[in-house]
Amino acid sequence: MARVTTGITSSHIPALGAAIQTGTKGNDYWGPVFDGYEPIKKWIYEPGNMPDVIVLVYNDHATAFDMNVIPTFSIGCAESFAPADEGWGPRPVPDVIGHPDLAWHIAQSLILDDFDMCIFNDMKVDHGCTVPLSMVFGEPSEWPCKVIPFPVNVVTYPPPSGRRCFNLGDSIKAAVESFPEDLNVHVWGTGGMSHQLQGPRAGLINKEFDLNFIDMLIKDPETLSRMPHIQYLREAGSEGIELVMWLIMRGALGDKVRDLYTFYHIPASNTALGAMILQPEETAGEPLNPRVVHSGHSLAAAAE
Repeated sequence: MARVTTGITSSHIPALGAAIQTGTKGNDYWGPVFDGYEPIKKWIYEPGNMPDVIVLVYNDHATAFDMNVIPTFSIGCAESFAPADEGWGPRPVPDVIGHPDLAWHIAQSLILDDFDMCIFNDMKVDHGCTVPLSMVFGEPSEWPCKVIPFPVNVVTYPPPSGRRCFNLGDSIKAAVESFPEDLNVHVWGTGGMSHQLQGPRAGLINKEFDLNFIDMLIKDPETLSRMPHIQYLREAGSEGIELVMWLIMRGALGDKVRDLYTFYHIPASNTALGAMILQPEETAGEPLNPRVVHSGHSLAAAAE
């Protein structure tokens, strides 16, 4: 039987990919961000921790979808997914190799569980999907496991509610556990944390909100899932709504989880960055170290 063993969260800031490609990930500005991911990279390559498949929840940034097609929840069921050209050529990373059998099984299970999934058999994946893979796996010639892309609309109003996302995660868990093959499955929730990219509040970062969100994600996701859209907008900025994708990951882990590692850093570009490893309490490993909260350089330094 397949099982969801781990949830990982990660920001998917495109500038992280640029830092890798330009060889600047070790400089004074980006170095602390990549250092914060080192415990995750070390952990995932340890025996028993590497997943067979990742269900990677992210949002498309107008590459696979546009204003003509706006699916709320999607799943990629193809054999492979090439990196998208986001205006400066595709990211120089490996193709994402899917798991069609599990993906179709999840799609069927979710649709029969009353979630209206949009199924894609031809789709390119952008930085929302590939940057988290790079941050956790580094720069391999091929990704070390299979990945099922799971795009969620958090770009065009209305996005799904946190409650809907949390319940979707629970249904993903049930779908995975009904798949007969013995697979170690991760669910990754990406995006966030607080940030706004336009308008008078561009550059907004709310550390207090972000850290409270992390605490509630661990301890009280039911209450957190009832947070209305307007609160994300007010407290976390217009792009803070990406955090509902973390609730999909959390819903897939069951009632109680153990926090193996949490890293929070500000700023990364003009964004608050968060990365976590969570596991179901009954099967969790030992925590890696205490929570890391790091306040980095000024926003102006990002442009240097």
